[in-house]
Amino acid sequence: MNDKIVLSTWPTPLERAPRLAAALGLGGADLWIKRDDLIGLGGGGNKARKLEWTVGAALAAGADTLVTTGAAQSNHARLTAAAGARLGLDVVLVFPGTRDSAVNGSGNLVLDSLFGARIFWAGDSDPSAMADVTDEVCRQLRDDGARPFAIPFGGSSPLGARGYVDGGEELLSQLPDVEHVVVALGSGGTMAGLIGALGERRVLGVHCGAVAEPAVTVAGLAGALTGRDIAPDALRIRADQVGPGYGVLHEPVLEAMRTAALTEGLVLDPVYSGRAMAGLISAVRDGDIRPGQRSVLLHTGGLPGLFGHTETVHRAVDGLRAYEPEGASPSTEE
Repeated sequence: MNDKIVLSTWPTPLERAPRLAAALGLGGADLWIKRDDLIGLGGGGNKARKLEWTVGAALAAGADTLVTTGAAQSNHARLTAAAGARLGLDVVLVFPGTRDSAVNGSGNLVLDSLFGARIFWAGDSDPSAMADVTDEVCRQLRDDGARPFAIPFGGSSPLGARGYVDGGEELLSQLPDVEHVVVALGSGGTMAGLIGALGERRVLGVHCGAVAEPAVTVAGLAGALTGRDIAPDALRIRADQVGPGYGVLHEPVLEAMRTAALTEGLVLDPVYSGRAMAGLISAVRDGDIRPGQRSVLLHTGGLPGLFGHTETVHRAVDGLRAYEPEGASPSTEE
């Protein structure tokens, strides 16, 4: 049964990026940006496409409460909260750590609060156990008389991945001769859905460090989605942008963010879309993507999370440039 609901206005824009292309050594018509950061729901981002399917299933099941998990700055959690607000559903977000352990209360946490979500802080639970914690939260909600529906980490399930089958088909209608689609690989569902629409060879995933075995994760999701046996080693995945780890600023990512901002006024986040941009830059440098090939960077959003990423904010502020008119006396402080 097709229980999909509509949470935004489609299609999202596809924009040329000629100055960014030139900075990377590509032709002016080679590089395009698929602007899924401009999805209308809750601050934008790729998770909205998945939620059209997973929240649709929740409504079909008669749920009155959405429950999901992620890091404290989770874009998926923020958009789940926004979807709940739009549809009149309660939302409980299950986060590791404590309220005090969240480095600051900015970024996505501000929006989670504005959308009315409640947060269950899971303490020092191992990240691999968060699904079990979510199940326990759902049990407690049922005991309280609620009808909860659990949405997996990142919205990444074969059902949620159908959102990016839709997204991939939308992209093909906008740019039929696309040869490369570069995307951040977080929980795996976005890449899996794109593979469902575009096949394995046109999709390049840039691993962000969110899952331990990205190729196995994506192959499993894509296989379940398409009904085909997809080998993990048949996927195009770059693992050179993880750096110190998921959520930790990686210097090439900061440089990629600066390049996109300086050439196109394009804002990327340091966890996902910035890593995808850094992976694209590396792919051009090593010849995996070449001039003359139509290439698309899928902008998956994440702008609110940028302002909750303390190190990136501090590094950006430290880089502020002063304007000193020629011949003016240097300013002094009393």
